[in-house]
Amino acid sequence: MKSFNPPVRTLMGPGPSDVHPRILEALSRPTIGHLDPAFIQLMDEVKELLQYAFQTKNALTMPVSAPGSAGMETCFVNLVEPGDKVVVCQNGVFGGRMKENVERCGGIAIMVEDAWGEAIDIAKLEAALKANPDASIVAMVHAETSTGAQSDVAALVKLAHAYDCLTIVDAVTSLGGTPIKVDEWEIDAIYSGSQKCLSCTPGLSPLSFNERALDKVRNRKTKVQSWFLDLNLVMGYWGTGAKRAYHHTAPINALYSLHESLLMLKEEGLENAWARHHKNHLALKAGLEAMGLSCSVKEGDRLPQLNAVTIPEGIEDAVVRGRLLTEYNLEIGAGLGALAGKVWRIGLMGHSSRAENILLCVGALESVLGDMGADIKLGVALPAMQKLLAESEK
Repeated sequence: MKSFNPPVRTLMGPGPSDVHPRILEALSRPTIGHLDPAFIQLMDEVKELLQYAFQTKNALTMPVSAPGSAGMETCFVNLVEPGDKVVVCQNGVFGGRMKENVERCGGIAIMVEDAWGEAIDIAKLEAALKANPDASIVAMVHAETSTGAQSDVAALVKLAHAYDCLTIVDAVTSLGGTPIKVDEWEIDAIYSGSQKCLSCTPGLSPLSFNERALDKVRNRKTKVQSWFLDLNLVMGYWGTGAKRAYHHTAPINALYSLHESLLMLKEEGLENAWARHHKNHLALKAGLEAMGLSCSVKEGDRLPQLNAVTIPEGIEDAVVRGRLLTEYNLEIGAGLGALAGKVWRIGLMGHSSRAENILLCVGALESVLGDMGADIKLGVALPAMQKLLAESEK
């Protein structure tokens, strides 16, 4: 046994994304104590940078010391009490995980289901709210990672508030890649992940609660079922001021890397980051369509940073992904659940959303599919992408 040296890959799946060298370098800086005054200053800067990324002034904006799934659980265990009725919008895998969280908290999940790959239907949500006037929370996924579909969260949140419901929003794949405006859209509780469009290492989950959500947390009738994720306790550490109460030993070096990734996002500018992800999505789409492949999500509902591509007839999903990995050191993702074996998921997230990555991905896909005898057009994808990229630079 010897030191582990991973192969150098290009990550274009559903996450993690490529990590920028600046962020990797930040990880290697000297570890200091989690109550060191210098580290407390870094924590305050992380909170401020997250407020920028989420477009919020919420005081409770912080990273949970665990992956995005723990951010999800933090929202549910703090806001859902036994007997609470929660309307859950499901159009993919992660809406199903929301249902699991509601039930494990002792709540009652009212499901609003849409086909995988489609946006959440606002009319279905309104029908569920009318049928369940005692519902107190609506939960939804903004960017459904399992399908590449994006829903109109602003409209869904507005509707939920009209029926006097708090809202929980999953922004794991959207934060930093597509517009999220927490204060403008009046989102009550939202969570994300560090390893997607922020291009940080996995293991941290940014979240934000507004005062409406915090009022529910402060006035619970029962204890939060998770000690570690109880925000009443965590805020003693992630609160304000120089004096902090020990709650847990924070992942110090991981927070260095999150700070660096958020700093890079602010340097680029949110609007510029959103525009970059959209531009590169259009270039990828141009190459795939020229080749004869198609996106499975309809125009207008597609996530620019997570593209679900229909697998050509007669082509075995795992064989293509295996060859891309071994021959090109390129990772793309498989479909999940109802879409397993039917789509590939190609991520253009954060540092992975670069012109050279798109050209590599489409060129490698064309080579492998051509070799396997797929019914595609050869030699036209790269010129189509290069033309679009050149035009976008004018």
